[in-house]
Amino acid sequence: VQLQASGGGLVQVGGSLRLTCVVSVRTVSSYRMGWFRQAQGKEREFVASIRVGGTTTSYADSVKGRFTISRTNDKKTVYLDMSNLKVEDTAVYYCAAAYGSASFRDWGQGTLVTVSS
Repeated sequence: VQLQASGGGLVQVGGSLRLTCVVSVRTVSSYRMGWFRQAQGKEREFVASIRVGGTTTSYADSVKGRFTISRTNDKKTVYLDMSNLKVEDTAVYYCAAAYGSASFRDWGQGTLVTVSS
């Protein structure tokens, strides 16, 4: 599985960003996709995930109501729409893939999101 994440950047508090993850794998429709983040000096944490069918999503409490995960019909692109960004959202964001119900084991290279006050 190859994952290419992009879309990070510098944004002010209250702003919005869209992260994009392009997924390259033959059986993409069998993979659950997720976004994780790692702030400097902290452990990587779960942000959001979307099931294989694309209709069931899950979010960390810290981003509920502000972030939305989605995927295209061909399952090859996954988005993370982030709004009302806070300073504490500053982190490197990683796209991840999990086969079926397995744990997330495949990771993209990360994209840096910096939210400034």
